[in-house]
Amino acid sequence: MSQMERNTKMEHLWDMTKLNKEDVLRMSDEQIEYYHWLYFEDSVYDLM
Repeated sequence: MSQMERNTKMEHLWDMTKLNKEDVLRMSDEQIEYYHWLYFEDSVYDLM
């Protein structure tokens, strides 16, 4: 993941969730992608 994408996802996580900024900063790229997917990306099953 690019640095710009990482920064955008990190800001989104700490602005829109209860995750602590320091915790998000310590996460790996994979963890950030997972939490971003978990909280923000819609699944087709969510729309049913």
